[in-house]
Amino acid sequence: MANKHVNAIVVGAGAGGGVVAKELSEAGLTVVLFERGRWQDYEDHDHDELISQRITALGNAFGPDNERYRRVAQRGDKWVTVPPNEWAYNNNAACMGGGTLSYGAMAWRFMPQDFRMKSTYGELAGSTLADWPLTYEDLEPYYEKAEWEIGVSGDDSQNPFAPPRRKPQPMPPFPFNTEGRVLKAAALRLGYHPFPLPMLRNSVSYGGRPKCRRCRHCVGFACAVNAKCGTQNTVIPQALATGNCEVRTQSVVAEILFDDRGRATGVAYFDAQDQGQIQTADLVVVAGSATESARLLLNSKHRLFPQGAGNNHDWVGRNLQGHAYTGAYGLFPEVMYDDIGAGATVGLCDFNHGNEGLKGGGMLANEFIRLPYLFTDRRPPGSARWGLAHKDFQRRQFKHLTSVKGPVQEMPVFDARVEIDPVVKDHWGIPVARLSGSRHEHDVEIGHFLADKAEQLLKEAGATQTWKAPPGMGLSGGQHQAGTCRMGDDPATSVTNRYGQLHEIDNLFVADGSLHVTNGGFNPVLTIMALGYWVSDYIKKEWQSSRLRS
Repeated sequence: MANKHVNAIVVGAGAGGGVVAKELSEAGLTVVLFERGRWQDYEDHDHDELISQRITALGNAFGPDNERYRRVAQRGDKWVTVPPNEWAYNNNAACMGGGTLSYGAMAWRFMPQDFRMKSTYGELAGSTLADWPLTYEDLEPYYEKAEWEIGVSGDDSQNPFAPPRRKPQPMPPFPFNTEGRVLKAAALRLGYHPFPLPMLRNSVSYGGRPKCRRCRHCVGFACAVNAKCGTQNTVIPQALATGNCEVRTQSVVAEILFDDRGRATGVAYFDAQDQGQIQTADLVVVAGSATESARLLLNSKHRLFPQGAGNNHDWVGRNLQGHAYTGAYGLFPEVMYDDIGAGATVGLCDFNHGNEGLKGGGMLANEFIRLPYLFTDRRPPGSARWGLAHKDFQRRQFKHLTSVKGPVQEMPVFDARVEIDPVVKDHWGIPVARLSGSRHEHDVEIGHFLADKAEQLLKEAGATQTWKAPPGMGLSGGQHQAGTCRMGDDPATSVTNRYGQLHEIDNLFVADGSLHVTNGGFNPVLTIMALGYWVSDYIKKEWQSSRLRS
């Protein structure tokens, strides 16, 4: 039996797609939300750190499996096939809620300058640095909506660098742990401006869910008490409650289908039994991540766009960005580990902008709790990596190590990209993504600057041994991937308009980090959620005027 025609298809149930499904279904549109993973929760993997580390390079148990998924990555002059548990895969989650099920949940708004990087800093050789086609002021109401509907704890009034806002975050911030208190005092002595981190975690009961109990198992795990705020426990249940939204899990979308005019008519997909299916719709919203959304568009061809949907100017898949993480580690004579999760509590925005000779910068914060298995790679340069000395360091220093790190705002590079591999296919016979390119050298320069600042802070806090961890030149685009379907006003240099609508296909939209022109010096998830509301608002207005209906 053929699937019933619907108004909208949303591909991907993560930060952007979950929001879009909720907004459109509440507006009365019939929606099918596709997710290649399934519903998962704490009971599926509880606090098994070893399972989490074996399944994906991200350190969580909710990524795609190694048997059915592959990508191709560039290593030197060779192309190699890599599974999800290798770093070169640049992993994405595969579950309801996407990465929001197991993320660290930092909830940052980008700064106004982050939307105007070219205007602020000018040209940069070797980079496609550009301004966004929208401003912080445009997106501010949608940041607010994300904070209040999904749930954010924090207090921007304590951060003098925070962008202007109309309403405070809906929940108070988490108190500092031991690391936070020590680092805050040191930062104040250095003349910096420390503040509690904004988090998509319940500091008090909110949205019908309990407050966080601050266990050590947060990053990489589902929340045992459902206090971490993701789309799987907020907006997607609201979408389902309307009766207008159907979720199809374990369903892999292979391509977008088009009519003779080049308008989207639906998708071809494989269901949970690996059977090929067709779902038709009036419009399609792609929200599968910067890697998978680009892959889907490139695999969706038509005589009017033979190189893939939206790709007549060769910009789909280009400008792949993530975040070059940088910072420093410090060993303290006193115990710094107090077993109060998620660990990260204190942040600094003193170095996001205004750094002499640099274009941008990044946020710094103390890191999330590193569990024993992950701690095995936290070692000073020259340390033993195995044997008795390695084990002795593990026993003695686990509770004495503190790290301060942050994401560098990367400079977009045209040749950092996602393509379709001409040979390798996945379990369903769909051509896989091929990743190539590297960061801009300026990212490394900024990374060294921030690592110096992080080390200085640790020394001021009392660390007796420190070492830095600056980034290298390797291709970015892991858990904070962005940029491959950038929005813009000029169809010759962007994939979508300012509303995520493909320039070439008026009923096909993108609503994830792919849209980011630049990726900020922050974890980008709140911006992705805000863009989900922004894109949805435009679709709803256009729907009312019947422009998008078949």
